[in-house]
Amino acid sequence: MDGSLELRHLRHFVAVVDSGSFTDAAIELGVSQATVSRTLLALEGILGVRLLHRTSRSVEPTTDGVTVLARARLLLADAETLVHEVTTGHTRLRLGHAWSALGKHTAEFQRRWHDRYPDVELQLVRTNTATGGLAEGRCDLAVVRTAVDTRRYSHALVGRERRCVALASDDPWARRRAIRFAELAERTLVVDRRTGTTTPDLWPEGARPAVEYTHDIDDWLAAIATGRCVGVTPEATAAQYRRDGIRYRPLRDADPVPVRLIWRHHDAHPATHLAAALLTELYRG
Repeated sequence: MDGSLELRHLRHFVAVVDSGSFTDAAIELGVSQATVSRTLLALEGILGVRLLHRTSRSVEPTTDGVTVLARARLLLADAETLVHEVTTGHTRLRLGHAWSALGKHTAEFQRRWHDRYPDVELQLVRTNTATGGLAEGRCDLAVVRTAVDTRRYSHALVGRERRCVALASDDPWARRRAIRFAELAERTLVVDRRTGTTTPDLWPEGARPAVEYTHDIDDWLAAIATGRCVGVTPEATAAQYRRDGIRYRPLRDADPVPVRLIWRHHDAHPATHLAAALLTELYRG
């Protein structure tokens, strides 16, 4: 490889292929035809392959050129996305969550946010990871219902949610008004290892339910709908995921689930405390 690959090399290459000529590419890019030719020769030198078939009438990508063209489009698109995210970062707030967003408060949170802070676009992003996408860089803040790694993240407790039991609609328990916590020891419990709020440790040793594991809300619901499993979940799930074949019943004598907002210690979005205040307001209401 001769020299360093730059975005301008890829941008010139794509322009030549899309326009069909060096002349039209130069006009589109606002440079001279000679500059386009030099840039394409440099790119071929860097990659060590020929990228274009040139004739007096047309320019077509070679086999290697077709491969490079596909990758070039993706890289240029990623670069544009990066610039957009950085330059508009404070005018958009990405709120991550693993399963249930804000439960019954989701729609009202979105409405009030739009009314109060119209200059900051709100986006809800579902990522089925322990940090709701924060560790993966997919959001600016995240709503979580599991333990927080306080070495990496700051957090605010915004509310608590009751637990409920998810059952198949034809399950005999589905006709009851509520389920006692201890009764679940006789059932098979389906649990999400990564983001679930329920673990066998909630029951005393020797009186724990059998457990099956899943990794996604849709798989969790599908297992429950068969009737062979039940699930224990915060009430937010019942609000967000009403499904044919599934019923939710309150779980008696179980501790509520804390709902927290988390963010990176040294990289808080300017709207972090506005979001925390609005969430706390909704949960208290």
